Amino acid sequence: MQARKLANGAVQLYWRYSLAGKTSREPIGVYDPAAPPKKLQPTQRGYGIAAALEKCRMLADVHVERADTGGLREVKAEKRKTFLAKKAVEAEKSTRTLQKLLDAYVAHLKAQGRRSHVDAHQIFKSHITAAWPAVAEAPAADLTPDQVLDMLRRLIEAGKGRTANKLRSYLRAAYQCALDVRTTASIPVVFKAFGIVFNPAAQTRRSPQFDRADKRPFSKAELRAYWKLIGEHTGCEAASLRLHLLTGGQRIEQFVRLRWADVADDALTIFDGKGRPGQGPRPHQIPLLPDARTDLATLKRVGEFAISTTAGKKPISVRTLAGWAHALVGEAIDGFQLKRIRSGVETLLAANGVSREVRGHLQSHGLTGVQARHYDGHDYMPEKRLALNILSRELRLETDAKAAGQ
Repeated sequence: MQARKLANGAVQLYWRYSLAGKTSREPIGVYDPAAPPKKLQPTQRGYGIAAALEKCRMLADVHVERADTGGLREVKAEKRKTFLAKKAVEAEKSTRTLQKLLDAYVAHLKAQGRRSHVDAHQIFKSHITAAWPAVAEAPAADLTPDQVLDMLRRLIEAGKGRTANKLRSYLRAAYQCALDVRTTASIPVVFKAFGIVFNPAAQTRRSPQFDRADKRPFSKAELRAYWKLIGEHTGCEAASLRLHLLTGGQRIEQFVRLRWADVADDALTIFDGKGRPGQGPRPHQIPLLPDARTDLATLKRVGEFAISTTAGKKPISVRTLAGWAHALVGEAIDGFQLKRIRSGVETLLAANGVSREVRGHLQSHGLTGVQARHYDGHDYMPEKRLALNILSRELRLETDAKAAGQ
């Protein structure tokens, strides 16, 4: 045993040993002069002589036992190697958490140009990251179907059944990416690191009662009342709402992102990101009637985005457009929601003999199947224009009749 006085006055005790002609010192601890002379265990302040000698004896036993394989020096090296390996495993696990998988999936959606990345991010943030932090920081490969069901059940019990189904869908899609990365080259390699071998969300069932579509499309009378209300006002708010209606009640999240670069004299193009995963947003062209062109002309043609409150730098949000509509409608239409315009337009067109196929092309939905994707190259612009003329005529019918009567 050796002792060395340090600069601060404390005495450091060591056990000195040698192997193959090389001498080493192993720190034991600080000397405690107040320790009981026969006490074999260290005190809170350090080691007495008896305790230090006992520690030296224990180290010597280990050294002699491993003399043929490197002695105490090798034992310490092995312990350090084990410690570093454990730290490496922990570090690797920290990059393979459920949170990291969800972040990768949101980034994948965003890179594909799918607007659903915003919705997915908000749902994950509120109903996994905040609600289940320990699960979010655990390895993604460890997530169980029971844990997924607990997440969904919590939302359903809070009266958020629709959100529960959306959470399940997004979670299922994230895990499917991690599974498909082994067979699909278009999926980013980052998903490979998670080591996913099964999809826990796919082992659960959705609750179909929360997926029922809104069965309250605007009636013809409500659509006409809405048209009259927004037609009585000027400014970009009313013009934007009229443009939305006169172009067939397009999906609001796509409509608000209209770019000036996608506006032509007789048509505009928006991009539908609700198509098949991995295919990217699909261009959706819509004819412009004269009145729609008039409303479009009232918007300031500056910047990138047509419907904007920031000089075209950013598009308005869905909530902003809905707020404009509610401000103009007030209490005039019971249960008014801007999203009901879309189903109201389709119902009105159906009642006027517009086929389901044409309605689907006008509102960019139901365009599935091999025929639609691969063989039907017709752009349906004449049929869309005819449908929009029918819509415009039906919206004005009551107003025109009153004007004729006067």
